[in-house]
Amino acid sequence: MARILLLHGPNLSQLGTRDPAVYGTATLDEVVADAREEAEHAGAVLDHLQTEHEGVLLERIHAARTDGTDAVVVNAGAWTHTSFALRDALELFDGPVVELHLSNIHARESFRATSVLSAVCDGLICGFQRHGYPLAVRAALALLADGDDGDADDAGPA
Repeated sequence: MARILLLHGPNLSQLGTRDPAVYGTATLDEVVADAREEAEHAGAVLDHLQTEHEGVLLERIHAARTDGTDAVVVNAGAWTHTSFALRDALELFDGPVVELHLSNIHARESFRATSVLSAVCDGLICGFQRHGYPLAVRAALALLADGDDGDADDAGPA
């Protein structure tokens, strides 16, 4: 049974009330439930962590390297654009990593279009609001089924 870790960074605890025109009206509990339902439908288990503290997220990623986690889906929020520490931690994880955003980060402010995480992730899903969560779970499971080792460099040119 595959085990997926879903991670959320800062301010995602405010989903449902934070700028619904950009992020939608679904709460964090609702988007996690969407992801969990998709995982369970596929016979997988989904663990979840949301934190406002970068060190907590880093520690959880490090733990995922040895606790049986097979894949990571991460919506790092604002840390997507700034956290080289988070990038380095994700790079250490041996399984597939899927970067996820509710909004289309490429259609927003210019600083949001840059992700320091993407280079160490196997794929990126953005712009589908809550619908991106089941897609990200499916992508992680597909990469696992394909035997992907989680090395983003294996993808080659697009």
